[in-house]
Amino acid sequence: MRMTACRTVRVCGQELRVEVRPGRGVGTPLLICCGIGISYEVFDLMVEALDPGIEIIRFDVPGVGGSPVRVWPYGFPELAGLLAVLLDDLGYQQVDVLGFSWGGALAQQFAIQCRGRCRRLVLICTSPGSLSIPGRPQAVGKMLNPKRFRGADHAAGLLYGGDIGSHGDDVRQLFRDSQAGGSGLGYLYQLAATAGWSSLPFLGLIRQPVLVIGGAADPIVPVANARILADLIPDATLHVFAGGHVEPLAAARDFGPVITRFLLQEKMSHRESDGADIE
Repeated sequence: MRMTACRTVRVCGQELRVEVRPGRGVGTPLLICCGIGISYEVFDLMVEALDPGIEIIRFDVPGVGGSPVRVWPYGFPELAGLLAVLLDDLGYQQVDVLGFSWGGALAQQFAIQCRGRCRRLVLICTSPGSLSIPGRPQAVGKMLNPKRFRGADHAAGLLYGGDIGSHGDDVRQLFRDSQAGGSGLGYLYQLAATAGWSSLPFLGLIRQPVLVIGGAADPIVPVANARILADLIPDATLHVFAGGHVEPLAAARDFGPVITRFLLQEKMSHRESDGADIE
């Protein structure tokens, strides 16, 4: 893996932990938005799997990982504005944006709110927000508990479902690495940001090319949500895989080339990517 530069950046009075993996000027820099309650280390395998020439920016939202919690809650519009200022401070005019799960909502908000700053969008295991197809009650109930990441015997496979099989150790290690720092209050603020938020009213206004990735065995965000996103976003390509919620992170070598091809191509030749629907 290429050398990375980790730093703390103060943006609008908020400290954010940021890491930049230098690229070689291949394509547009990629900004990664992580899921709820997890720091950017959970994307370590994905970063390794993406083209090493692409510059990659990762950050922790307030109250997660190395970014301190703030006094008051925030919503996705405020966070999207915070990201725009962060990119200004880091010297980026335009980026591609990848959002996983909760981070996919933030990515959608950024794409519509700061459309001139977002060239392409990758949405992984995410939904249009509060007006979406709900996950299994047992799995969603566990998501409401910030302690779900604690302990040496973290049951990521039981929580996230899908065929993690040989990836079980990778899943557990990824989430152990993401446990440093953060706070229960920060987790609650992330939950609060999703309350009442929905991208359904503006999905048709997202004009960027979008790659939507969803898992057929995802108990947290059912694959029907990926189909809704792909149907309502004008220039979307759908990629369905057979596994569960965190498989794209644990089996990143299988997904990195798919994402890299999307980011580096100038224009999608057709709506659904080759071999995309592998249910």
